[in-house]
Amino acid sequence: MPDYKQLSLSQILIGNRQRPIDRDYAAVIGASMKEHGQLQPIVVRATPAAERPYTLVIGGHRCAGAEIHEIEMLDAIVVKANSADAQMLELAENLHRRDLSVLDRAYFVQAYRDLWENKYGKINPGNTNRTKLVLFDAEAAKGYTRAVADKLGLSPTSAKRLGEICGKLHPDLRASLQSTPAADNQSQLLALAKLEPQKQRQVAVALKSEPDVKKALAIVDPAPRLPKAKADQALLLSRLVTAWEDASEETRAQFLEHIGLTTNDQLSQLLAELKSEAA
Repeated sequence: MPDYKQLSLSQILIGNRQRPIDRDYAAVIGASMKEHGQLQPIVVRATPAAERPYTLVIGGHRCAGAEIHEIEMLDAIVVKANSADAQMLELAENLHRRDLSVLDRAYFVQAYRDLWENKYGKINPGNTNRTKLVLFDAEAAKGYTRAVADKLGLSPTSAKRLGEICGKLHPDLRASLQSTPAADNQSQLLALAKLEPQKQRQVAVALKSEPDVKKALAIVDPAPRLPKAKADQALLLSRLVTAWEDASEETRAQFLEHIGLTTNDQLSQLLAELKSEAA
């Protein structure tokens, strides 16, 4: 059973966090704690041999907010966990925060996977080595994707896709994507992850001058140029469509009469044929 305590900040070692502390956000949390009290306890683990008797597992922003607003005592839940277990708990707790991008979630899933496999070892799909399986608990016997999906509150499909994004994205590209809208676009991230590593590195370089992923891809892999005849026809079609859209109803009726058509449907069919020929 977890042990509930009141601890002073001086008793808690904060350590390195999986998710950097946002001091402005922490200040808002601290102000709320000072006015309304601490609504949610932090989570710590006992570390009697460490620099301080307790080490933080979950609640970095609450601790930082308490420090900013000089709140000395904090409600805490003390759990039994080693360093790896503590990191897994922190990752699981952070994974469902609304301000995380898809790319952030992919990183957390991959980090969780690394910790999980360090604890249980790798069990490949279809492995029938019962001697090996009995060494692990029921969680490990499910295999990574199912067990981690259960732990993190994800569907196996989501866990797999997030794992593919982080596992297959080149580190240079992952770093370049962090500050772009594509960081929260799962379909785009999956498509980028399928590119060859060399092409991914080229996209990463292109993103430094062009933050739009589609434009960066066009720089790296430009579309083939149309033959002159097709390019001319495509331009003419564009001008025809633009002129039609800008014309008044009276002008459209006069144009239809001029070319021997009587309805918009007939014109639409004609434009479709022109578009097909231009393609």
